[in-house]
Amino acid sequence: MIRSEKIAAPAPVPTSTAGGYRPGYEVAAERVLEYVVREGLQPGDRLPTEKDLAEEVEMSRTVVREAVKILSALGRLSVQKGRGIYVSEPGHSSWQQSLVNFLPADLRQVDELFEFRRHLETTTAHLASQRATPTQVKAVREAAQQSTQAAQQGDIDAFTLADEAFHTSIAAAAANTFFASTVEAVRRLQRQVTTIGLAGVAGGSLHVAAEQHEAIAEAIAAGETDRAEALMAEHIDMTAQQFQQKIWRRVIPGDESS
Repeated sequence: MIRSEKIAAPAPVPTSTAGGYRPGYEVAAERVLEYVVREGLQPGDRLPTEKDLAEEVEMSRTVVREAVKILSALGRLSVQKGRGIYVSEPGHSSWQQSLVNFLPADLRQVDELFEFRRHLETTTAHLASQRATPTQVKAVREAAQQSTQAAQQGDIDAFTLADEAFHTSIAAAAANTFFASTVEAVRRLQRQVTTIGLAGVAGGSLHVAAEQHEAIAEAIAAGETDRAEALMAEHIDMTAQQFQQKIWRRVIPGDESS
């Protein structure tokens, strides 16, 4: 695979530096991972041959061979004899297992999902109010406005899309890859709750949710961290309660006690 621009190779790794000794294979491993990201390689994609990879990262084949062994042991690469070097498929982690075993109509699991969402998204709202760029603030505001328009028209599908855009825009504005990817994973689970647990019916008042979106967007735009966090907590709590009530009524038809 050819790329148009190579990163400059650092000076040869010394046996000791002000920061301590760093073996060459560690530098090579770092560069190989940077190559994977830079080239946009995904799980299952094949890397260049060992020789070509050494040229790409501008280090010796011996050092790159050691780096590949380490990355393979860490689960980042997969070396398949006679076939080549590949980006590893994700392992079967406890987080992935929770996604596989999630039951969108199980009230206890829905409770746990929203409990997690509350901690996650109050943090992203807090960080977004500190870190959001003008472009990101605009994206959050536009998503909030779109949710308001959809609520006024009673368009559930349009509101759902605006709601997705609103929450993911805030996660992006938090400027932390881990928060952004986790919010997206949690949103996928909530879509399951809406589709399966609620049979596609909205989990509560669109108008109230849209008003909360607008307030959160303004708090983020104003850099009001505590207010953004508090408003997001209120929003998640209200949404959780509405989802819980809808699911409970589907489990026990005619029950209006909760």
